[in-house]
Amino acid sequence: MPSSPRIVAGVAVVTTLTLAAPAFAATPSPAASAPPSVSSSAAAPGYAPGASGLGDPYFPRAGNGGYDVRHYDLTLDFTPATDRLVATARITAEATENLSRFNLDYSGPRIRGVWVNGEPAKHRRDGQELIITPPHGLPEGETFTVRVSYAGRPTALRSKALGRAGWIHTRDGAVTLGQPTAARTWFPVNDHPSDKATYAFHITTPTGVTALANGERDKRIRTRNGRTTVTWRMRRPMASYLAMVAIGRYQVKEGRIGRLPNLTAYDPAYRLGAYGLHKTTAKAVAWATKLFGPYPFDSTGGIVDGLDVEYALETQSRPVYDLYADEETIVHELAHQWFGDSVTPRTWRDIWLSEGFATYAEWLWAERHGGPSAAKTFAGHYKEKASSRFWKLKTGDPGRDGMFAYEAVYLRGAMTLHALRRRVGDETFFALLRAWAAAHRHGNADTADFIALAERMSGERLGDLFDAWLYTARKP
Repeated sequence: MPSSPRIVAGVAVVTTLTLAAPAFAATPSPAASAPPSVSSSAAAPGYAPGASGLGDPYFPRAGNGGYDVRHYDLTLDFTPATDRLVATARITAEATENLSRFNLDYSGPRIRGVWVNGEPAKHRRDGQELIITPPHGLPEGETFTVRVSYAGRPTALRSKALGRAGWIHTRDGAVTLGQPTAARTWFPVNDHPSDKATYAFHITTPTGVTALANGERDKRIRTRNGRTTVTWRMRRPMASYLAMVAIGRYQVKEGRIGRLPNLTAYDPAYRLGAYGLHKTTAKAVAWATKLFGPYPFDSTGGIVDGLDVEYALETQSRPVYDLYADEETIVHELAHQWFGDSVTPRTWRDIWLSEGFATYAEWLWAERHGGPSAAKTFAGHYKEKASSRFWKLKTGDPGRDGMFAYEAVYLRGAMTLHALRRRVGDETFFALLRAWAAAHRHGNADTADFIALAERMSGERLGDLFDAWLYTARKP
């Protein structure tokens, strides 16, 4: 995508990975079916290694080429007292080219073994890459499985952009926060938002410890030898950075917003920070549904714990809050369920499509709940002097170190939307928000897609507005 688009018209884990076609891929006809697997993959003519990264402009080594993941099935056995995890991850995907070998992103504990289609496979590690050579070549279009066994203690990562993320140990358990590329700390993964998949989490803990994750909980709960296993399923496509497990001695509250299940939980040590979480979540989801269109997932909720990260994250269907969940933050993270989680930026460069939209949702909430109008909030920020650092990054391309810059990405992203609202009028603007959420539901999109939709719905050429607000490092 051009940088300034102008639109004219302690773990022991076993991981099983099955690689399959994306939901939107065409089904090949029998006449065009893939050739059979070949042996000696390293020497097979026409077979080559998959790329070790997807070429993201900010994280070029994130993700991997040659396959599309469809499903991750993660079995995690965790003992908080020892910080030890024992797990099995089963992942389903499809080869998108003839593969002699492929990579997974992985920064977790020691590998104990790898199997492809049930057969032992050669493997080695190189930084964040787990490089796997199957015993047979994998033809384009073939669904295949991988099983990885590993053991040790997962740890968090630190990034200049966001700080600490990954497998985060808490006072009585652990919580995972994957943004931007930290899911790889606790399971092998194609760790890029453009390869979304469904998930199942089978989590075993000592009886009395609660295990939560994205999605919905199966009714069956197994208890044996002092350990309890619960299963959670995220049935809608999810970017890997939004995958979440939370393990600890939580207080849990369940309810419904109409027919939508609402499950919230908090560590009792932070009960004051969780005050009002359940009711505010219900209120915010009902409000946002009227504004943005149908809620995109099958349940909602939130989790409050002490993580020492100083941020909340929009983990899909059930955001995680560090220490407290105030009204403004709850609205922000729930707006992400539409903008960021369901409609996910194709690359990290377009992060404003996530954070700018969620921030503008805060302004709209205030506007309609007794606070200042969005116009007044916009005007207050626009008073920043032209020489201020407020204007020194490009909102639509802030750079890797600036991708979470609050002023450039969050505030000016919201200001971009308000400038668009003023240009096209309320009727078109709010119809555009709903159309954007519907057109790319459960998929990926970029700024060029948004500009094209805005121009089509407004009947105007908007390149000048978006160039000024997104791709110019100065005050519009």
